[in-house]
Amino acid sequence: MTRLAICGGTYSNPYALRAFVEAARASGADRLFCLGDFGAYGAEPEAIWPLLVASGVECIAGNYEVAIGSGQTDCGCGYTDDADNTFAAVAYDYTLRHTSAEFAAWMRTLSTEHRETVDGVDVHLVHGSTLAVNDFWWESLPDTQHELRVAESGADLICCTHSGLPWTRWVTRPDGRPALVVNVGVLGRPANDGGTHVWFAMVDLGPEAGGWPDAEGPVSAELVALDYDWRAQARSIRSAGLPEAFAQAVETGYWTTCLEIVPPAERSRGRYQLYKSALPAFSGAAVSWAGEPDAPDDGLPVLPLFGSALFPPRLWLYTNFHCNLACDYCSVASSPRARRREIDLERFRELVDVAVASGFTELYVTGGEPFLQPDIVDKLLYATERVDVVCLTNGMLYRGYRREQLRRLAGRPRLTLQTSLDAARPAEHDAHRGGGSWARAMAGLDTALALRLPVRVGMTETPGNTGQVEPLRRLLAGKGVHGRDFAVRPLVRRGHSDDGLAIGEDNTVPELTVTADGWHWHPAAADVDTSPDMLVGGPEVPLAEAKRRIVQTFLRLRQSDGTLPVVYNCAV
Repeated sequence: MTRLAICGGTYSNPYALRAFVEAARASGADRLFCLGDFGAYGAEPEAIWPLLVASGVECIAGNYEVAIGSGQTDCGCGYTDDADNTFAAVAYDYTLRHTSAEFAAWMRTLSTEHRETVDGVDVHLVHGSTLAVNDFWWESLPDTQHELRVAESGADLICCTHSGLPWTRWVTRPDGRPALVVNVGVLGRPANDGGTHVWFAMVDLGPEAGGWPDAEGPVSAELVALDYDWRAQARSIRSAGLPEAFAQAVETGYWTTCLEIVPPAERSRGRYQLYKSALPAFSGAAVSWAGEPDAPDDGLPVLPLFGSALFPPRLWLYTNFHCNLACDYCSVASSPRARRREIDLERFRELVDVAVASGFTELYVTGGEPFLQPDIVDKLLYATERVDVVCLTNGMLYRGYRREQLRRLAGRPRLTLQTSLDAARPAEHDAHRGGGSWARAMAGLDTALALRLPVRVGMTETPGNTGQVEPLRRLLAGKGVHGRDFAVRPLVRRGHSDDGLAIGEDNTVPELTVTADGWHWHPAAADVDTSPDMLVGGPEVPLAEAKRRIVQTFLRLRQSDGTLPVVYNCAV
């Protein structure tokens, strides 16, 4: 049996390369290979060459070696985004200036691939893929794309790097036999996984190596996490005056540059998804009435999608769907006869705790009518100890026992009650919500104000009440509800409503919403019966995975200018 230790992308990181050689020898590797890209984000390109030669590492050329060896002005990395290319240019220009003529001449002697038969195994080593030296062979590519690259080679084992993210996969060749594909990762920077370690691959070849899928065979591979002196690498980067983002990637384990090339599936697993320069200008219009989060002033060029204006850190929680009203435009089809779906107190507390731990800064509690639940006050008391809470209610049930329970919420600084009113007089309001509902909603509003509870009001604008916006604004101002505590939202074509805005994942900023049925893209489409297209996952899906799925979907659907239109705001 022959054991190969194979690394990629040293990226001017001699500390990781030295650790790789030591780990490979300690693991009994017979031969060591590097698949190219000796320089890039680090500050010591000239330190790589003597280490490779002295350690007997067999090398092929990556796009960096092709470019530097021939004196090109661009790394040929294959990036298409301007921001990606800006950082790639900084890294390449530095590497080119700090690479000796002798090192560049040695690069010109290297082939861009290596192929040989080892212990009966046809081995093919490439940099990007079997198609091109700068091709990104991502794990998330469709099966047909994996099969295309394998068919181009026909080898039993194909190893690549370039993308920087390690993975292994069995792919069927045209002759029906399996080929093992290994992206060995890179040594130069972490794999966008939050760890300071880097990755390489150990490959065993021969009769005792392991097996094909479901059968004995002569090849197996293991991805190896490699610890090294990452602090020294970060100090070296800073001392050279390279971008701070390069050093922070080494220290945090998350990529802070060259993100746009990364596919949605891979990018959604990292901490950062967007360049700050890609954030749209909303021309003064708030993303939601609760306010547009500011981009963090942390010195980094990137930010997470979650917590930005394009995915606010606001969790919507539907306690129930049954309601004392049957509004004819309810986007989630609530009514007294709605299918009973409730979140009990234990589940509610669990969701609050995990939301706070996951970085949510606001909780919007809604329904149905939340105050139909006997324990709603206990729920709100628990939540307001931990996070800012807005409870959306029609305000019509503040009587008797419920009024006494409501008193327990007085003085809670993190609670706001949002009430729905559609007009300054009964006719326009009651036309959609039922006779007498305006008077009872106004009485509820007065009750909440008398208890000194913070109150907001949301108005749903329809063709029949457009003229009531300003009269209602004046009426509420007289009660002390004014400014951003009153806002108008458009009608949505969902649930019971056949009219209004058509919203979907492809045109609506996501606001993660949880119901008894699972996780949803947006609170205005949280009824799985009438909006199954907006379901993100069932109740068994953890919150973190629901967030990741939204990020992945957002990146996949994102428009070419990097934004999604903002079309619907549910809460003040």
